[in-house]
Amino acid sequence: MDQLKHIFKEKAAARAEEIKNILGSHGDSIVDQVKLSQLYSGMRGLKSMIYETSELDPVEGIRFRGYSIPELREKLPKTEGCDEPLPEGLFWLMLTGEIPLNENVAWLTKEWQKRAKLPDYTKNMIDNMPGDTHPMTLFSMGIMSMQNESIFASKYAKGMKKQDYWESTYEDSMNLIASLPHLAAYIYHSKYKTGLSI
Repeated sequence: MDQLKHIFKEKAAARAEEIKNILGSHGDSIVDQVKLSQLYSGMRGLKSMIYETSELDPVEGIRFRGYSIPELREKLPKTEGCDEPLPEGLFWLMLTGEIPLNENVAWLTKEWQKRAKLPDYTKNMIDNMPGDTHPMTLFSMGIMSMQNESIFASKYAKGMKKQDYWESTYEDSMNLIASLPHLAAYIYHSKYKTGLSI
């Protein structure tokens, strides 16, 4: 089991036990009231879901795992000589709730490089679309086409137990994220570089 998956599994198990206890003690507690007008106008200000990864404050802006964007720009690992943090660091933070070390980010970069692949059938689909198809349409289609590679879909079809969903979801997420730069580059070259593929 890879290091990020191991950390995520440990944290998720502890959190699941905590949630079980909260629901056992307070499962019937009322947290908010809903007005009819909210059903028509949106859920702004309505407490309806537990979330930990981000919070949008109308004054302070967005916070990821409690950190503002300026704080993240300061704290997350960067490539030497660069001012902006690496996206791998933010991904690690979102999954674990912890600011990663440089070694964690280096491992994640290598892990995504190892997983990166674009199926030939996805390339063929993109190549056979009309030339005026919008790049974002191609991007969406490319992602959807890779569902055939889904570990979750395969295991779900074989009767995977609900408590095991997280593991296949993790693997699919890691594989998809690793493939996205290749998909975007393939679309760019196909659309703007007169069909030259990379």
